[in-house]
Amino acid sequence: MSVTATTAPRPAAGTAASDLLRTTLRVDSWSTAVFGVILLAGGAWLSDPLGLPTTWSVPFGIAMLGGAAALALIAGHPRIPPRLGATVVVGNTLSCVAMLVLTFTDAIPLTGLGTTFMVVGAVVVAAFADVEFIGLRRLQAAPPHPLDQ
Repeated sequence: MSVTATTAPRPAAGTAASDLLRTTLRVDSWSTAVFGVILLAGGAWLSDPLGLPTTWSVPFGIAMLGGAAALALIAGHPRIPPRLGATVVVGNTLSCVAMLVLTFTDAIPLTGLGTTFMVVGAVVVAAFADVEFIGLRRLQAAPPHPLDQ
């Protein structure tokens, strides 16, 4: 009796250029989901130390879970469309700017710890945008995949 070994092909097999973007999107998705759950589950608990009202943490948490799902869907594409990668980079850049604006315009009554929390969050989002941008550039610079022709 013989057994044929089969392996499932990796998404976008043969396109190492997409690996950085795909991996970063997955990590971004998971970290965004965790942060969203923390804001939803711990919103009331975090309100006093951070100064982030529950009326802000709940919508932020819900939006983050939606964003995490979108990132996971994009990362799951067999070949990541460049326009979706670019949308993620723009979305993360705008999120970073929005977090900084909310922090430094006193739109939210943050404590010192809350201000630090938001600034660190903005830096993390900016780092994701940067690495995703690099991954997108590599993807766009790679020769076209044979199935795309």
